[in-house]
Amino acid sequence: MLIATTNPGKLREITSILEGVPIALKTLADFPGVPVADETGTSFLENARQKALHYAAHTRMITLAEDSGFEIDALNGEPGIYSARYLTERASYDERFADIYRRIRESGTRDRRARFVCGLAVARDGQISFETVAAVEGMLADAPAGSNGFGYDPIFFYPPYGKTFGESSDVEKTAVSHRGQAIRAFRHFLAGGLQQPEAWPR
Repeated sequence: MLIATTNPGKLREITSILEGVPIALKTLADFPGVPVADETGTSFLENARQKALHYAAHTRMITLAEDSGFEIDALNGEPGIYSARYLTERASYDERFADIYRRIRESGTRDRRARFVCGLAVARDGQISFETVAAVEGMLADAPAGSNGFGYDPIFFYPPYGKTFGESSDVEKTAVSHRGQAIRAFRHFLAGGLQQPEAWPR
């Protein structure tokens, strides 16, 4: 099965949860000539479906793809599906954090509600065989904290832990994260007597 991501942090999380599943895993690094998928959907799940179908068609492999991002209620859900391209594709996360906090300050809001969302889809033979959406609720941190994880982890404060995902260990984060929930749902799907790819519903 192809794990359709080039993000090393995401790949590490996904493969750790799928450890022990009797399926050989490949990555996009194994298919260097495959064109990058378009992401023109209006939701995380639509983008995940697009990517799964695209890479499955180009590699002829069962393909797992996900699209995820950070939503801040006070910014009308931004950066949302544009999380990886917020400001510009080449912007650093420090630059993105600075702009987010500037906008929050200028708005005068006290609303700090935020969440991570993950849409995940698995494609086989031109169809989606599995899909799910998962989220983890929390708050925009008062300031970036922690150097663990990646992306927006340092500015996502998770109240049950009393710290940001950037301050949390990989094990702590994966136990509750949006992507962790989604991958575990897929693993549960496989465990329901569907461990062999040829038995997956079409």
